[in-house]
Amino acid sequence: MNKCPVIAVVLNLHLPFVHHPDPPWSLEERPFFEALSETYLPLLEVLDRLDADHIPFRIALSLSPPLCHMLSDELLLKRYVDFTDRQIEFGLREIKRTAGEPRVQKLSRLFYDKLVDRRILFAERYEGNILKIFDLYQKKGKVELLTTAATYGFLPFYTAYTEAVQAQLEVAAASHRRFFSINPQGFWLPELGWKDELDEQLRSYGFSYTIIDTHGLLLGAPPPARGSFFPAKTPSGVLLLSRDHYAARDLAEPGVGFPWDPRYQDCREDVGYELPAEALKPFLGPGGVRTRTGFRYRIQGDPRTRGAVPNPPYDPESAAAAAREHARIFLENRISRFKRAAEYMDEPPISLCAYDADAFGRRWYEGPLFIEALFREGVRKGGIQFMNPVEYLYKHPPHAYTTVIPEFSSWGFSGYAEMWLNAANDWIYRHVIRSLERMIELAERFADDTGLKERALNQAAREILLAQASDWAKMLYKGESPEYARSQIEGALRNFTTIYESLGSNYISTEWLTNLERQHNIFPHINYRVFRRKR
Repeated sequence: MNKCPVIAVVLNLHLPFVHHPDPPWSLEERPFFEALSETYLPLLEVLDRLDADHIPFRIALSLSPPLCHMLSDELLLKRYVDFTDRQIEFGLREIKRTAGEPRVQKLSRLFYDKLVDRRILFAERYEGNILKIFDLYQKKGKVELLTTAATYGFLPFYTAYTEAVQAQLEVAAASHRRFFSINPQGFWLPELGWKDELDEQLRSYGFSYTIIDTHGLLLGAPPPARGSFFPAKTPSGVLLLSRDHYAARDLAEPGVGFPWDPRYQDCREDVGYELPAEALKPFLGPGGVRTRTGFRYRIQGDPRTRGAVPNPPYDPESAAAAAREHARIFLENRISRFKRAAEYMDEPPISLCAYDADAFGRRWYEGPLFIEALFREGVRKGGIQFMNPVEYLYKHPPHAYTTVIPEFSSWGFSGYAEMWLNAANDWIYRHVIRSLERMIELAERFADDTGLKERALNQAAREILLAQASDWAKMLYKGESPEYARSQIEGALRNFTTIYESLGSNYISTEWLTNLERQHNIFPHINYRVFRRKR
């Protein structure tokens, strides 16, 4: 194997399942529309440019089953196009409104042009199917696609119920095969949540490797001799890669990471929160709730003076130069650490740079430019190579990896489970666990049912999986749309209980079930028997 050190870039693409077919549009769908416009499409544009310029890039993407379903849902995609059309219409009005401010009008024209270009890109070039484009780059060998748990449940909380974990893994693997016609080699642990009991489960479903946070590996037993610069393996043979803590800090540490540079666009401000309500009618939510329009004209500026004086206008050229500069510094930081690690290793070290994809675009406007500059700078600088995780792992013989039992860990605040189990959300689990026990009971009691009962049982399986999603607990912890998060959990549990009681009384309302199947239409091929006990 080439002795050059390796950088593996892994992005986690995930959003919680949101599907409200009845209202013409829902405020909760906005994050999906914004992620598509500001993260997923810009990321594909970067891949297209790199591919056209023959830049040897490699990137791994974890595509969650809920996101894949939403990206293939005709209703949501139609609403996305309608949303983009409203943004384009708003952009024309912004160009007219800012006629007396040349610098701001130049920005409004820039944002308007990008919206038009991306609408054409999505609707015409990609034919409304970006999953197909991700798959195309996978077939070219430039992108590796991972999967994650069916509804992104925080798996360490459910290891006492083998059936719960097996359902999350089996449904996820089946969903991935239906979208991409291939078994994924890698499994992205939701929130990088690891617990020992997951080892055998991952191996039994054929996953070759997974990713854990840095301290999960370094505090393992025994401690890995080569630290986080080389993979290890679990007792059952699942390969382990750990996130590069310093690479994460370069980008994610609040106030210190690159995205907080004052030259970058301030994504927290938007004219949707500033203009009079009558100018924002297409973007006002129910009850006149203000939302983001995508038109943001100011830089972040000096945090010490934030709020005291308006920040200067955004300068795209300066921001692009900052992204290129930060890509160079990022590579220099990795190379510096590689040199020190190489003194203690015979193998080429690896830096696994794992992030939420949302950090590149939606929360950091220049993030896609940073990724593009990273690969271009890597070619210019030389001395390193980009690989996808599976490429790196398979270049070493199995005996090269030492066996480690990782420490319980996650990438959440404080590194353990505080984010998903605290005073704001601890009420969730007694209800979810009780319903989970009932789901296992149903799967055992109605093992061979067909017709209406089978439909009801399949819907019960969907509801219990949706209730396990870690997103709702995180939203409650952060105080982000807590009412909606609570309603999603309570709604799924209420739906499940209705089905459970209906099966007990041998009466199921066909109309009610049909409406529920239309609303929670995720996993159309699910088989409730995934919750049966393995014999």
